[in-house]
Amino acid sequence: MASYRHAAAAASAASEGGAALTSHQHGKSRVRLGRVWRRGGVHAMVEWSVDIALTSKADASFLSADCSTVVATDTMKNTVYVLAKQCSSELPPELFAIKLGRHFVSFYDVVTAASIRIVEQPWQRVAVAGRPHDHGFSLGRERRVADVRVDAAGQHTVRAGVEDYSVLKTTQSGFEGFIRDENTLLPDTRERILATTVQATWSYTRDPPCFNTAFSAAKAALSDTFFGPPQGGVYSPSVQRTLFLMANQVLARVPEADDVHLKLPNLHFIPVNLPGIVKCEDDVYLPTSEPHGSIEACVSRSISSPAARL
Repeated sequence: MASYRHAAAAASAASEGGAALTSHQHGKSRVRLGRVWRRGGVHAMVEWSVDIALTSKADASFLSADCSTVVATDTMKNTVYVLAKQCSSELPPELFAIKLGRHFVSFYDVVTAASIRIVEQPWQRVAVAGRPHDHGFSLGRERRVADVRVDAAGQHTVRAGVEDYSVLKTTQSGFEGFIRDENTLLPDTRERILATTVQATWSYTRDPPCFNTAFSAAKAALSDTFFGPPQGGVYSPSVQRTLFLMANQVLARVPEADDVHLKLPNLHFIPVNLPGIVKCEDDVYLPTSEPHGSIEACVSRSISSPAARL
């Protein structure tokens, strides 16, 4: 594909009538893409939602009626399908985002940076009679995400993650020793249901050898740490402590990861006690989605850690 070079005169100063244009971007959101790769009778597929945001030298379009430096958002949408068609082999969302971002900064000289976000729907190959189906898939719930930024020199940064990953354990969770005042009614407990919908992202200091392998390792670290061993599990004294341990394990298992951001809403299951009718004995609960606790933190690799020095 030939590149586009803008031949218009330099834009005027980015101000008008005492007001200055300090920053801008434009793009296309929620470009939905389905891509199937056929290898004989066995097929692979992905469904992605792609967001594109271009930083560019398009000041004139804001300060006048001159749109000669604007890449049309419809063109951006079409480019997603063109580049997807060119991908003859399966690839993770991170690599497609890098490919897309590099196209925009290299093809258009007016584009100075491209930010690409891809959300992958969790289509998973089904098993029938204990065997993977050639072309059958079922839809899960949690979604893989990839955020990539490519600069004018083609250098990129990658942040990956998972969202809407719902997990629950029926025991091995408590919360006690917190601040008490005249507005505190919550009792201490060492026995409760712990449920959350994990929102997790992590940045890479360098590209891992395989983005899919790195993603699987990170997600397994989150899951293994939350649940603990199959027999007996592991005790969680608070969501805060569990969050830190989950993030720490991602850093331990994915050496290319530099920091982990986790948001864990505490989705409460309230014990049901109806005087004279029902007494909760860790068996009957009222599930609630709001109001809910919200615990959030970013955990970074220590400067002294071996992976940080690579």
